[in-house]
Amino acid sequence: MTGEPVRDRIVDAADDLYYARGITAVGMDEIRDTAGVSLRKLYLEFPSKDDLVLAVLDRRHRMWTDGVAGRVATVDDPEEKLLAIYDYLADWFADDSFRGCGFINAFGELGGGHPDVVAAARKHKQSFQEYVARLVEEAGASPSLAPQLAILAEGAQTTAAIAGTADAAEQARDAARILVRAARSADRG
Repeated sequence: MTGEPVRDRIVDAADDLYYARGITAVGMDEIRDTAGVSLRKLYLEFPSKDDLVLAVLDRRHRMWTDGVAGRVATVDDPEEKLLAIYDYLADWFADDSFRGCGFINAFGELGGGHPDVVAAARKHKQSFQEYVARLVEEAGASPSLAPQLAILAEGAQTTAAIAGTADAAEQARDAARILVRAARSADRG
């Protein structure tokens, strides 16, 4: 841990703590202690807690996009690429530390009182919708399929977090397969 750059140690600590317990439940002193840095260094890197929250969300965005894209890249068939999104979700939901989408959690916890958090959450969700839209286009399906598949993924995340089970990923994958096949049949018919 001490070989990591200070900024990375702070973001790692904050991410772990925020994700496990919530943003408002975690103070800067606890982040300092967990990261093993002085309060001075912490505030030199992140002048406010809001700055740190945004850095954590930026990290979560990269983890999400890299994870989904990495899983999608493991298959060649355009339909299977769409379904690989749900395979990624299944792996994520099965992780013992899974507590739902960090963006949904932050938005729900901080809401309208933090416009930068709202903007980051909206940007993240829009980015995912655009990614799914590209995959739908590559699959030759109607553009209307993209938001449907994205909503399935979003709903699966929320359901899995609340239910405490990974079942929602398989259920969403099954529903996605039906939607993909129906869209492709409609486009051919």
